[in-house]
Amino acid sequence: MKRTITRLADGRELFYFDRRDDADRSAADERDLPPRPVASELRYDPLTEEWIAVAGHRQDRTFLPPASECPLCPSAPGRPTEIPSPSYDVVVFENRFPSFSANLGTYSQVGGLSEVRPGVGRCEVVCFTPEHDSSFAELSPGRVELVMEAWIDRTAELSATPGVEQVFCFENRGAEIGITLAHPHGQIYAYPYVTPRTRLSLDAARRHRERTGGNLFADVLAAEREAGIRVVAANEHWTAFVPAAARWPVEVHLYPHRQVPGLGALDRAERAAFGPLYTEVLRRLDGLFGVPMPYVSAWHQAPVNIGRELSYAHLELFSIRRAPDKLKYLAGSESAMGAFVNDVLPEETARRLRAVITK
Repeated sequence: MKRTITRLADGRELFYFDRRDDADRSAADERDLPPRPVASELRYDPLTEEWIAVAGHRQDRTFLPPASECPLCPSAPGRPTEIPSPSYDVVVFENRFPSFSANLGTYSQVGGLSEVRPGVGRCEVVCFTPEHDSSFAELSPGRVELVMEAWIDRTAELSATPGVEQVFCFENRGAEIGITLAHPHGQIYAYPYVTPRTRLSLDAARRHRERTGGNLFADVLAAEREAGIRVVAANEHWTAFVPAAARWPVEVHLYPHRQVPGLGALDRAERAAFGPLYTEVLRRLDGLFGVPMPYVSAWHQAPVNIGRELSYAHLELFSIRRAPDKLKYLAGSESAMGAFVNDVLPEETARRLRAVITK
């Protein structure tokens, strides 16, 4: 793998990840871009003990442009984009409209019981392919490995950034999910705090260890593999299963068979085995209702400074589609109380996903 670092016209970093060492990435970004926005402000909610990012500049971000104006396609004569090169394998660059950044502004206290502090951190965009009309499910095993190397590279570098407490690699796919760009891409958030979901999971894992001496995530995986009824697919190094208490109508978790805190700890065989299984699961999702499945794909890795011995890197994949023409909306119970009601039996979801014929 070859990594090439360059900068965009407004100073943001861009990383090319190439399979060939002779790839030419000398093209420069000659656009006239406005100054970069200052970092968001974080406001503390004393009722939930959570930090909320307020990033007003994101109201102006690009929203569902036509393919001819896609900022994630390679640049072409007369049509410069976020990627100056006329071609690429995998690209990562700093988000033009970040939720967190190191470009600090001036922050004032708002009074009451809420504390305000800068939204220090970083947000990056990961372009999986130059093909605008492709998808992650269509990537070759080699391309998936290259994407994984980019995730690993960026996780390591961002984790070493002052103020960063957690690095989160994810993909949003589909208009129903709320994407603003249709080009196949994901994002990486470097948070200045440990996220609420991760804190809950680590607290549960700590209590489980105190009760049983075991690792909660490893024990969940072992139980699902033994039960078998919710397993969707598996190979020598990974298992994909629908969790017994799935929140979403379509939800699949992918676990490596060995406990590691993050993607960087996976060995070569584990990295190579991920792509074929993951893209198979994605094709099963697309085949479930005969339409492209909108989804969120979320990597759970250990925080930078806490809970690393309890963590177990894994991927959680879920969709709001519950039928070909129906979506699962987060209404009163889910949105107001955080109490999920799933309309679909997890065992039935697993059975139907196993029955999908994949190419």
